[in-house]
Amino acid sequence: MKRTHTCGELRASDIDSTITLCGWVQNRRDHGGVLFIDLRDRYGLTQVVFDPDEVAEYMEQAQALRAEWVVQIVGRVRPRPEGTVNPKMATGEIEVRTEKLEILSHAKTPPFEVDDYTEANEELRLQYRYLDLRRSRMQHSLITRHKALQAVRRSLDEMGFLEIETPILAKSTPEGARDYLVPSRVHPGSFYALPQSPQIFKQILMISGFDKYFQICRCFRDEDLRADRQPEFTQIDLEMSFADPDDIFAVVETVMQDMFKAAIAHDLPIPFPRMAYAEAMEKYGCDKPDLRFGLELQDVSELVKSCDFKVFTGALERGGIVKAIRGPGMCSWSRKQMDDLAKLVAIHGAKGLAYIKLEADGSCGGPVAKFFTAETIAEIAKRVEAVPGDCIMFGADSKNVVNPSLALLRNHLGKALELYDPKKFNFIWITEFPLLEWDEEKKEWASSHHPFTQPLEEDLPLLDQVGDNHDLLIRSSSYDLVLNGVEVASGSIRIHNSDVQEKIFRTLRLTEDEIKERFGFFVNALQYGTPPHAGIAPGFDRLIAMMLGYDNIREVIAFPKTQKATCPMSEAPSPVDEKQMRELSISVRKKPSSKPSEQD
Repeated sequence: MKRTHTCGELRASDIDSTITLCGWVQNRRDHGGVLFIDLRDRYGLTQVVFDPDEVAEYMEQAQALRAEWVVQIVGRVRPRPEGTVNPKMATGEIEVRTEKLEILSHAKTPPFEVDDYTEANEELRLQYRYLDLRRSRMQHSLITRHKALQAVRRSLDEMGFLEIETPILAKSTPEGARDYLVPSRVHPGSFYALPQSPQIFKQILMISGFDKYFQICRCFRDEDLRADRQPEFTQIDLEMSFADPDDIFAVVETVMQDMFKAAIAHDLPIPFPRMAYAEAMEKYGCDKPDLRFGLELQDVSELVKSCDFKVFTGALERGGIVKAIRGPGMCSWSRKQMDDLAKLVAIHGAKGLAYIKLEADGSCGGPVAKFFTAETIAEIAKRVEAVPGDCIMFGADSKNVVNPSLALLRNHLGKALELYDPKKFNFIWITEFPLLEWDEEKKEWASSHHPFTQPLEEDLPLLDQVGDNHDLLIRSSSYDLVLNGVEVASGSIRIHNSDVQEKIFRTLRLTEDEIKERFGFFVNALQYGTPPHAGIAPGFDRLIAMMLGYDNIREVIAFPKTQKATCPMSEAPSPVDEKQMRELSISVRKKPSSKPSEQD
């Protein structure tokens, strides 16, 4: 055996044992001729001692050791001398007195220190990802990911789900503009698409009689990237026949509970609370509310409709709303701090941020306080539960401006004022999303979720009234799982009636040819005895990142892409040679140069 123990395994009970360790040199220290190295593997660190009086024949090799060299150590476990025990290390009570050293591999000087305190930038870390992954912080992320994956599989298996793989090479999806395309060599001019989701295939599995399906699947989406997005990502995909939302919620809550317990030893209380989309928009201004703190938005339109502040009355006359939010203890904030908040809400089109400060002596300050009577201010303060020392902030415009602006402000205040415990996990189900959204730019209806989502039964007749009625709200049997203000899963009851499915397609103004081209095989399958079914797909990368307190999902993926969708380590994507291009019957059209020519 190359090793008898790992570098995180030895304890006081192993004293006087002769053992063999293998690992990487973390660091080397020379204490008057006696050498100490910390030997590392993914299990931990062990202090190894080279005493020239005991291993003179290996001292020259030991003196040459450098960080990240791979070595094998044979030695005897001894207690550390009195006063040198390290309680911060699992192996801190012992050390290994070397009897034999073998250098298994040399290493160049790393471009950054392989420890959890490295200040290397992300680009450099991704370029040398094989070094970055040696750090205990990164290894902890991947070990946690592994534990969570195993828990998911165990949990779903115990509930009778079957893990079934669906194709990676598939047909382009309805969201084709975001597909990664793969040219076919044997069918020149034709392309496969990497799946953005196994949506159609998992629904076909329901038609096939596999009533409980799941898959830990890789999905691909060619979109603009952020910290929580990757061109390829992992999701927990599942589908159930003869199920309603309550069935899906119960399954997912059990999976989440099992996963959090196995991965980070956290006990999640279930069931999770539920809230309709309309209520979430009214109270929080968004469909992803962070429930770790309060500060609900309050509609004060009725209270201010007769005030002298024309910004408010003008917004109401145009059919808009006025909402208010409490700022705890913000009466002492400076004018500059308040102006910075105004710049923040401007991101969503707000033209300013009106506010009233409730002074400790009972007076009111702020630029708009003079437009309101003392009675009106008192009513507003009561509505938002503000007390002396607080600040009341307002949004006045259309709902499409006020809600996202104050939602952004609310989340900002929650963090800035430290109103919540960052280690707390608050899940909530958001239900009854709109079925359709009007695309003002394209002048057409689009699916809010996807075109296979079932409308609520009581809203089905409204499909015949859609037309150009842009204000018509048809609720869907869809649901999102939200964690700490972040959507971590999305799902719905699916359409199993081919007549309803065709009606949705017509509402979306898809022609017969377009329906046949995009979904022909699926629409045909619906006509062969389709059971009612439902599904959902939690985003696995995002869940693991949130478990471990990371904003960036690249911290929990072994080999992620950058925000420019590149891999600095392997240098993907990269050009391919002309011969390979010809075999695939494709060519690349160069983009025209943006530089002016000499004649310009």
